[in-house]
Amino acid sequence: MPKENTENNEKFGYFDDLNYEYVITTPYTPTPWINYLGNDGFYGLISNTAGGYCFDRDPKFRRLTRYRYNSVPLDNGGRYFYIGCNGEYWSATGRPVNTELDEYTCRHGMGYSRFNASKNNIATEVTSFIPLNTKAEVHRLIVTNNNDTEQSVDVFSFIEWCLWNAEDDGANYQRNLSTGEVEVEDSTIYHKTEYRERRNHYAFYSVNRELDGFETDRESFLGPYRGFDRPLAVEKGQASNSIARGWSPIASHHLKLQLAPGESQSLVFTLGYCEVEPEQKWAAPNIINKTPAQVLSARFDCDEKVSAELKKLNDYWHNLLGKFQVQTPDDKFNRAVNIWNQYQNMVTFNLSRSASFYESGIGRGMGFRDSNQDTIGFAHMVPEKVKERILDLSATQKEDGSAYHQYQPLTKKGNADIGGNFNDDPMWMVLSTANYIKETGDFSILDEVVPFDSDPNNTASHFTHLERSFNHVVNNLGPHGLPLIGRADWNDCLNLNCFSENPNESYQTTQRGASDVAESVMIAGQFVLYGQEFVDLCINIGKADLAKSCQSEVDKMRQTIKQHAWDGEWFLRAYDANGDKIGSNDNAEGKIFIESQGFCVMAGVGFDDGKALQAMNSVEKHLSTDFGIMLNQPAFTGYNKYIGEITSYPPGYKENAGIFCHNNPWITISEAMLGRGEKAYEYYSKITPAFLQDVHQLHKTEPYVYSQMIAGADSATPGEAKNSWLTGTAAWNYYAATQYILGIRPEYQGLRIDPCILPSWDKVSVSRTFRGATYKIELRNPLGLSKGVIQLEIDGQKIAGDMIDPTVFANQHNVIATLCNKD
Repeated sequence: MPKENTENNEKFGYFDDLNYEYVITTPYTPTPWINYLGNDGFYGLISNTAGGYCFDRDPKFRRLTRYRYNSVPLDNGGRYFYIGCNGEYWSATGRPVNTELDEYTCRHGMGYSRFNASKNNIATEVTSFIPLNTKAEVHRLIVTNNNDTEQSVDVFSFIEWCLWNAEDDGANYQRNLSTGEVEVEDSTIYHKTEYRERRNHYAFYSVNRELDGFETDRESFLGPYRGFDRPLAVEKGQASNSIARGWSPIASHHLKLQLAPGESQSLVFTLGYCEVEPEQKWAAPNIINKTPAQVLSARFDCDEKVSAELKKLNDYWHNLLGKFQVQTPDDKFNRAVNIWNQYQNMVTFNLSRSASFYESGIGRGMGFRDSNQDTIGFAHMVPEKVKERILDLSATQKEDGSAYHQYQPLTKKGNADIGGNFNDDPMWMVLSTANYIKETGDFSILDEVVPFDSDPNNTASHFTHLERSFNHVVNNLGPHGLPLIGRADWNDCLNLNCFSENPNESYQTTQRGASDVAESVMIAGQFVLYGQEFVDLCINIGKADLAKSCQSEVDKMRQTIKQHAWDGEWFLRAYDANGDKIGSNDNAEGKIFIESQGFCVMAGVGFDDGKALQAMNSVEKHLSTDFGIMLNQPAFTGYNKYIGEITSYPPGYKENAGIFCHNNPWITISEAMLGRGEKAYEYYSKITPAFLQDVHQLHKTEPYVYSQMIAGADSATPGEAKNSWLTGTAAWNYYAATQYILGIRPEYQGLRIDPCILPSWDKVSVSRTFRGATYKIELRNPLGLSKGVIQLEIDGQKIAGDMIDPTVFANQHNVIATLCNKD
């Protein structure tokens, strides 16, 4: 493929924008750089050396393959292909064998990864992907002999089965080492552990040609006390046809290839998951019903079928990404918005915070607050999935308007082990619903009948659920009239009712005493912002009386913030359980926090009296660094049980004065609302990976997706990132870039154009699909402004205001939006 738009710094890789790929040029990146496969309930994580695992729906309870987190060496366990020729062997994906390759690249693309390797003129290409609507990974291996003579090449595949429950798999050895069961038939290895009892699902690994051998027992393949880097079967050049009985079951195919000079041969491996109706589990006593697996693997039994599925996947992604495309004078901005940010939005929407190389897939389900926020970066792509997700979340809400903090993807029920009482949770559903309706015009979601607490005998309209969210804040106010924080608000580590002195208990699930004193200014700002959204929603559906009563609560909270939450130069963060201020200049540490500045200003608080501008100036003065905006300053240097987990982190990391990227876009939006385009763009670009190519070694995480955290100024490693991929940063920074910097913002009445751009941008082109129409928008900035009044022209016709009405302008239209002075 041609190499396009590459960066100057290519120590580890480069962007190939033409092909929507990031090309990694070494197996030894600073951390494993991964990709995600799948988007229909079956998912895989795959690193640049093919590490990772796959699962069906739930990464805890339906894990197919085993992976070792925090292992030495890093990235241990995956889908491996060992290539042997003339007494040497190596990995077709760069590792785990440490034999130095003559050539290596990994191309992470949209829903697929491709590995090219070469050693001694034997070239391999592995393409890994999950086809659309398929519960299987497909791995196509092409082996080419570039020598002048015929070559004998041995190919060994390898995966290690997880015993389904990923937590139990890594803990309950006294049971698990006796339960492993497999079957081998033709060229397929079946994993049927626990199938004899309560399970009606199995997994399989097949290849589309006759085998020269196989292994299903890990020790038979690796040899005693050996690692993945030097398997005994590969070293000997012959599999032993082992059958696992307990211990650690694996799947390895051995294939001997004879390759003429210049000849290529293709092998297709299918790693699949099958569920069978209980009455159809068995083909014969203790012989599993293999028909579903045979049907599934037959879909990929030749190159032509694999190529056709790859094309479908590529077409799918090009169509999705094509719904919003922008061309600005900044290629890095274009790359982020057009390709990688939208791609990451899909992944975070699918998986919330459950399964990455930092989230093990064991400890967390789908977050209520996380999943609601993730929809704002995804509603324009697949709105029907967003509607389903919102209603799933609504169904876990409790009758009083509170919410379970998480739900499990298999059952879609709230996670009682975690519980609720995170008091910011309820209002996020107002954001997700309002954003969905603005994007689609589909008010019918409000009429959907949804259970409370997943109880089919206790239901109400989704609108009623939103009203309960609103009233949950109103009914849970503290001594100052600010919202009670509960266990925590958006910042899970601000635990003002925990008072923990026991290192063995969870900050998030521990609460001591009453919680009727500690208050959150962040939730207050959130309530003003999304409470106003709820009021506007009521007005749009004709509920004038309810809108009026809710407006009075919103207005009251706005005044309460001004009266009790302003500290002189910035907004307070909270009041603790003793009624003392947090985030005040009176404090020795943690004087200023980012969250309340962002939410109060996004809510429009302080625009009339200069407080909003002062708060943003304080953010710049106290929190801004070269790598982003820190969460708080000064960092906490000692543990304080009245503040909670935030004080347990070393200074500069995570919530303790780290750059917690999720909340940086709130400041970007605030600056855009104030009309300060250069400052908004500066904050946006500081944390956006496309702008960070010169600091690979320092940043460490993938250079194409956002990370949750970047180490702050107080740390030993400022600028070092952690926790990549699954972060609300993706949705929020996309929301900030598209709806506030570019200003292409869905409203109930249509598509508003209200940009706040760099003054140097004289022209910006946007293609935007909206409610079935496509708008080719040319934003002109002849006066070099950041913000101003928009003059609209649609198909040559001048239009009053800055709103495109889709009921008037359906289908496809050319739009010219000229930025003019406000005078």
